[in-house]
Amino acid sequence: MIYLDNSATTRTDPEVIRVMVDVMEKVYGNPSSLHGIGAKAHRLVEEAREAVARTLGVRPREIVFTSGGTESNNLAIKGVAEQFVNRGRHLITTEVEHPSVYQAFRQLEERGWRVTYLPVDRLGRVSAEDVERALTDDTVLVSVMHVNNEVGTVQPIEEIGRILKSRPKVVFHVDAVQAFGKVELNPTRWGVDLLSLSGHKFHGPKGVGVLYVRESLRLNPLLAGGGQEDGFRSGTENVPGIAGLAKAAILAQQRREKARKWQRWKEELIQEVTSRLEGVVVNGDTTAEGGAPHILSLAFPGLKSEVIVHALERENVFVSSKSACSSKKETPSRVLTAMGLDDRTAIGAIRISMSHETIESDIQQCARALIRVIPELQRVMKGG
Repeated sequence: MIYLDNSATTRTDPEVIRVMVDVMEKVYGNPSSLHGIGAKAHRLVEEAREAVARTLGVRPREIVFTSGGTESNNLAIKGVAEQFVNRGRHLITTEVEHPSVYQAFRQLEERGWRVTYLPVDRLGRVSAEDVERALTDDTVLVSVMHVNNEVGTVQPIEEIGRILKSRPKVVFHVDAVQAFGKVELNPTRWGVDLLSLSGHKFHGPKGVGVLYVRESLRLNPLLAGGGQEDGFRSGTENVPGIAGLAKAAILAQQRREKARKWQRWKEELIQEVTSRLEGVVVNGDTTAEGGAPHILSLAFPGLKSEVIVHALERENVFVSSKSACSSKKETPSRVLTAMGLDDRTAIGAIRISMSHETIESDIQQCARALIRVIPELQRVMKGG
């Protein structure tokens, strides 16, 4: 099996599983309990917090554990809006955000906030100058993803952060779910106030994530309850999941060097496929400087992505169409449409995404499979 849908989810690392099983068997206390069993669980959570903080170069008290990227994004966006509602009611984001960001802003619009959705260029990149021009005295939040989950384009986070340094009342949120362990992350140096991660995107468990919250920044919590996670996120901590995420984060940082191989393999796949097939459209920024190394989006105008995905599955190659959170909806990708692709092209786009478990032969077999199945599908579409 050739699994190349790692931007949707990754296989949980065996080392992570061993850590989680050990915790489930031995550290079953509630971290809020006062007795020794609870204290042991509490220490484990705090050790995990310290480990994750080290991978991001931040303070442990700035790490909040959540149920995943969707909760982290919603807590960041809605938490800021509701905390600073008296400061202003204007929010800024882009047209190519993940659904957990985009829909959160749509909900806030329905509640009376004004949202500016910034356009992107043909590579899927927002202009930092556009961010600056969109700022008003009423702006309380800017939210821009780091690595686009569909095409891999890297956004100018550091440049946007520099612009916002002169606007201390504007909070800067970054969805870094697709970035961690693949590209450089430095929230402190870049002036990022809030940053979202999800464990299952880097071989950790599903159902656990992180929100980095800059020290002294307060958010209105989404959940009312016992006040866990410094009041940001009530609910009994998922101790095995948190321990597993911390282990996965450490491993992901140790394996960052493999990114250079991903970039080379991606370039070789593009060369092979575009030289052997007609009409292939390569989406996003695929350069080492402007794109994440592990994501590649290809479009085959006139075909449907669902058909391509299932044809490749019969070849034992597993890829995806658009974001896994919206891939079952038979509509053109909102991201690709925002980049200027027409419906006929956008509907025929697939995403190939690698992880540290990917090997070179996986990419070579994927290229061969595409070269076999695409002409067959094109003949069928033309009626013979």
